[in-house]
Amino acid sequence: MPQGTNYVVGVPNEIKTHESRVALIPVGVEELTRIGHKVLIQAGAGQGSGISDEQYASNGAEIVQTAADVWNRSDLIVKVKEPLEIEWPLMRPGQIVFTYFHFAADEQLTRAVMKSGITAIAYETIKDARGNLPLLTPMSEVAGRMSIQEGAKFLERPFDGRGILLGGVPGVLPANVVILGGGIVGANAAKVAAGLGANVTILDINLDRLRYLDDVMPRNVTTLYSDRHNILDSLGRADLLIGAVLIPGAKAPHLVRKDDLTRMPPRAVIIDVAIDQGGCVETSRPTTHSHPTYMVHDIVHYCVTNMPGAVGRTSTYALTNVTLPYVLQLAKKGYEKAVAENAALKAGVNIRAGRVTNPAVAETFGMNYEPEA
Repeated sequence: MPQGTNYVVGVPNEIKTHESRVALIPVGVEELTRIGHKVLIQAGAGQGSGISDEQYASNGAEIVQTAADVWNRSDLIVKVKEPLEIEWPLMRPGQIVFTYFHFAADEQLTRAVMKSGITAIAYETIKDARGNLPLLTPMSEVAGRMSIQEGAKFLERPFDGRGILLGGVPGVLPANVVILGGGIVGANAAKVAAGLGANVTILDINLDRLRYLDDVMPRNVTTLYSDRHNILDSLGRADLLIGAVLIPGAKAPHLVRKDDLTRMPPRAVIIDVAIDQGGCVETSRPTTHSHPTYMVHDIVHYCVTNMPGAVGRTSTYALTNVTLPYVLQLAKKGYEKAVAENAALKAGVNIRAGRVTNPAVAETFGMNYEPEA
């Protein structure tokens, strides 16, 4: 594979249901081609984000017709969502694939990637010097805000919800929103829910984070330490429950068990944003934008695995703002040098040439962990 010269960067269409994001925008194409790299864009890749093939071509991209063309000719594949089963045969040894993988939620995908021989760099485990997850942050912001937007909709009776207006009206109580996790998703969900007038409770195990949220959130947001008793007590009041738990690279813990659902008011709504990592509610299972909800114990479950894909234009620009610098580093320096010089990028390497290089993924599936040198 070329080491920083004559790199071919490929962007295939996203084929996950109702996924309208794209992994590279025209300015990214311009930056890459200006420094001598070739960019292949599959025809129509940017359509869901309002970006035409002509915009890509005018900035130096070659428009190709099929995903196979992109995968076969590219040294570096840049995507948004994990390769689906139909794409697995297109992966080849030595190729770098840079995308959201969420391996801990999918053993079949993990083993397919190991077998393929590619180097898998996962957006969601890139960690900066401050311990932040910069490539997860913008999509967590979008998903957190969307969780309240979707929750408010599915609380409506035509969508099988309780028939509650999230913010209430004068003389009628607003909805109670319970958020499990006070990170980026949880904070953004709380901000929107509070702004609509709901009563909001955020639970987290990090007391420093709770103190911070208590300082910055409005008066209708309450912080609560997350333990089993407080979770169960909060469920009894929850019209809308947001699952916003994240353990980087690992499967989310089940904080809400199946039997716990009986404590919730009938036709309450669960939005499990943690579903990409397996979900933090035991009864959660992946759904799509086409069929987003199902019922268990008279509770509405919304578990769409690519929530930000519904607002493709906003999400694409928010995502590529943070991914492009890493794409440029990989292309300019080649894999070995880029990873050696950038600890954040190195943390994103989950699988390389059949070896699991992320400890959380290895632990999830009982595999050998071999750290990247």
